[in-house]
Amino acid sequence: MIFRLESCDAGRYRRKARIISVAMAAQMVVLGIAFSQWLAYAFGTGVWCYLLGMLFGLLATSVIFAVLIERPWLSEMRYAWQLRQRLSQIRGYLPALRQAVDDDNPTALDVLAFYHRGLEQLAVLNGRALDEGADRQAEKAVVQRRREMLGLPPDVDGFDPEDLSAFKKR
Repeated sequence: MIFRLESCDAGRYRRKARIISVAMAAQMVVLGIAFSQWLAYAFGTGVWCYLLGMLFGLLATSVIFAVLIERPWLSEMRYAWQLRQRLSQIRGYLPALRQAVDDDNPTALDVLAFYHRGLEQLAVLNGRALDEGADRQAEKAVVQRRREMLGLPPDVDGFDPEDLSAFKKR
């Protein structure tokens, strides 16, 4: 399935991320305390009751979040999570992709162009400056030049994970 870059309001994303993070932390603490108290009441007090209760609180919070992530009001969070997942997936193939760029492989050029745009968008969403080191800038310039040379469009807004199957993972 092709993953496409979407436009997101960075301020809205960060606001929702903060609210959700605080709500999940509070929920985990409350559920952890509730489970700990219940275990202490049922089995007697002990450190293991409190630790197990906190573990149950963490598990319950994780399950609740897994169910809620599909809700429309969490679309920005889901999108950012999927973008991170795709960029991480590409990162595992970077050495092979860089080698294929030297051979003017159009698929590798598409994947690396998407990778650089995805990194930029993720940095904007997180409100951080992208660490554009000399190596990354040089690689980005090479990808752009090779794309122009081969007559490929300058921007790539989608990525198909199946494209990576042609490359060897490190």
